[in-house]
Amino acid sequence: MAAVLILWSHALAALLFAALALWSVRARTIGAPRGAMVAALAGTALWALAVAGIGSVETATTLAGILRNLGWLLLVHRLLPVAERRRASLLAATGIIACVFVGGGLLGAAGAADPSAAQGMSAFAASGIALRLLAVLGALVLVLHAYRQAPPGIVRGLALAAAAIWVIDANLLTLAWATGEWPPVLLAARGAAFLALATILAALLQRGGEHRVEWSRAVAFQSLSLLAVLAYFAALALATAAVGHLAGEQARVFQTAFIFGSTAALLTILSTAPLRAWARVKLAKHLFRHRYDYRAEWMRFTDTLGSAEGAAPLDERVVKAVADLTLSPAGVLLLPEAEGLVVGTHWNWPPGDLPAAVTAGALARHLGATNRVIELDAVRAGNTEAGDIDAVPAWMLSLDAAWVIVPLPHLGALAGAILLARPPIERALDWEDFDLLKVAGRQVASYLAEARAQTRLAEAERFEEFNRRFAFILHDIKNLVSQLSLVARNAERHADNPAFRADMVATLNESAGRMTELVARLSQARPARAEPPRAVAVRGIVDALAAERRLVHPVIVRAGSEAVALADPARLEQILRHLIQNAIDASPAGEPVLVQVDACDAGVAIEVIDKGCGMSPGFMRDQLFRPFVSTKATGFGIGAFEARQHALAMGGTLDVTSREGEGTRFRLVLPAACRAEDDMGKAA
Repeated sequence: MAAVLILWSHALAALLFAALALWSVRARTIGAPRGAMVAALAGTALWALAVAGIGSVETATTLAGILRNLGWLLLVHRLLPVAERRRASLLAATGIIACVFVGGGLLGAAGAADPSAAQGMSAFAASGIALRLLAVLGALVLVLHAYRQAPPGIVRGLALAAAAIWVIDANLLTLAWATGEWPPVLLAARGAAFLALATILAALLQRGGEHRVEWSRAVAFQSLSLLAVLAYFAALALATAAVGHLAGEQARVFQTAFIFGSTAALLTILSTAPLRAWARVKLAKHLFRHRYDYRAEWMRFTDTLGSAEGAAPLDERVVKAVADLTLSPAGVLLLPEAEGLVVGTHWNWPPGDLPAAVTAGALARHLGATNRVIELDAVRAGNTEAGDIDAVPAWMLSLDAAWVIVPLPHLGALAGAILLARPPIERALDWEDFDLLKVAGRQVASYLAEARAQTRLAEAERFEEFNRRFAFILHDIKNLVSQLSLVARNAERHADNPAFRADMVATLNESAGRMTELVARLSQARPARAEPPRAVAVRGIVDALAAERRLVHPVIVRAGSEAVALADPARLEQILRHLIQNAIDASPAGEPVLVQVDACDAGVAIEVIDKGCGMSPGFMRDQLFRPFVSTKATGFGIGAFEARQHALAMGGTLDVTSREGEGTRFRLVLPAACRAEDDMGKAA
C-alpha cells in the first residue's frame, strides 16, 4: 500500500511541477526570475518522476535530487536584491552546493538500497545523510535571508516554497539518520506534501501573488478554541490517569472529583470579562497584522448607530458604539454649549462621578482646532503635547476611570466629544486605535448633526405652519376690520334708524364671534382637520353671508333651493366670504354684487359677479392665485390662494374671468350631493 502511495503521489507531483515549468516558459510576465524558476520547477518534476519510476534511494534519483536543490538554490539567490548578492551569499551557496554533492556522492557510493531493508544503513550512508542535512539547514538560512529582503507577493511565495521543500527534506533526513532506514510511510507522506505544494504554487502563480489566502478572525478564534478544548481534554485524560494510578482503591472517587472540580474552575475563570478581553488582545496582537477586524467592527458600529426605533436614544447609542470599539465599559457624551463642552448623556457611567454643571471651554477650543484623540494617562504623566495638558479640565483627570477623549468633528465644527472609560485590560493606544477612533468620531458626528438638523427642521415646519395659519387668519381679520369700518361710517348717517341699530348689533356680535373663532384657530397646537364632505344646502350659506354684508354693501342672491353640494361647510363659507368681500372691495359704491347659484353638468356652480375695475390677463395667469400677491395697497394676497386650495381639497374648481374696467366673475364648481351618492351606489 505504501509503495502505491509513493508511486502515485510523486507521479502526480511530477506532472504538476512539469506543467508549472511549462507555464513559466510561456507566460508573458511572472514577477520572478524566469530562468531560475523554470530550472527549479523542472528539476523538481524530474526528481519526483525519478522517485516514482526508479525509487527513492537510487543513484539516479539522488542525482535528480541534487539538480532539484541546485535549481532552488539558484532561484533563492536570484530572489535576493542585487545589492544583497555579495560574496558572502555566493560563498554560502558554494558551501551548500558542496555539501549537496558530497552528501549525494556518499549516499550513492554507500548503495543504500531498498527502503524496506531491515539491515540498516552503513557508515557512508549515515555520513551522507548528515552532510545533506547540513546542506538543507544552510539552504534554509539562505531562504530566511531572501524572505526578509523580498517584497510581498510572488517573490515571497517562491521563497516559502523553497523553505517548505527543504523543511520536508530536513524532517525526512533526520528520521532516516535517527532510525537507520527510510520509513515508507514518510516517503508516501513526502509525495503528498509535494503534491499539495505544487497545488499551492499553481494558485500563487495564477493570481500573481496579489491575493493572499488568510484565515478570518472568526475561523482563527474557533480553530484555536477547538485546539484548546482538545488540549484540555488531553491534559484532563493524563491527569485522571495519574490520579487513578496514585489513588489506589479510591481512584474512581478522586477522578470524578478532579474532573468536576477542574471543569468548574476552568469555566469560572473563562467567564470573567478581564480574561476574555486579555485573550482577545493577545490573539489579535500575535496572530494578525492588524489589531481590529475592521469589517466586523464597522458592521457592529453601524448597527448600533442605526438601531430601529424603540431602542436607546441616539445620544446613548453613539457613546456605546464608540466604547465597543475599544472594549470600554462606559462612556460620556460631552455636548457643545456656548463656547464650551458640558456633560450630556452617559452610558453605564455612574452619574454621581460626573460634575453637575462644568463647562470645558479650553478643551472645546483645543479639540475643535486639532481634532486630536487625547489619552488621559499620557496627560497625567505629562508625556504628551502641552496643548493637551492645558486643555483637559481637572475634573476629568481626577476620575481614575477616565481613559480617552474622542472628538466629534463635523464640517469644520465640533459636534461634541466622547469620554471613554478604562477597559478591563489596560494598554497603551497605538496608531490603529487613534485612526479608528478618529474615523468613528467623524461618523458619530455626522449622525448627531443629522439628528440635530432633523430637530431644527421639525421646529421650522411647526413655525411655518403657524405662520401660514397666522397669514390666513390675518387676512380674515383684515376683512372683519374693513366690515366694521364700513359699519362705523354708515352709523354716522343712520344711527337714528332702529332697524339699522338692530342690524349693527347683529353685525357686531357676528364679528366678535368670528374674531373669537380666529383666535382659537391661531392657538391650536396643530391645524384643525377639515370635516369630510357632506351634503350642504348652498342657498342657506349664501343668504347668511349676504345678510352679513347688507349694512356694508348691497348683495343680490339668485339661487334655487334645490342646489345641494357635497362640501365641507366651514371651507365653503370661507371661500364665499372671501369672494364676496373681494367683490365688494372692487365694486363702486352702491353697485350691487351678484351671487348666483345654478345646477350644471359638473355639479353645483356658484358665481360671484362684480362690476368693478377688473384684472388684466397677465395678472390672472401669473399672480392671482399665488400667495402674498395682491393689487390692493392693504391686501395680503392670501384670499384667492386659500380659496382655490379649499376648492381643490373638496374636489371642486375655482375659475375666474375678468376684463379691465368691466368687472370680474369668480366661478366655484362643487360636486352635487345627489350625483356623488349615485356614483357611490353604482360603484358598490
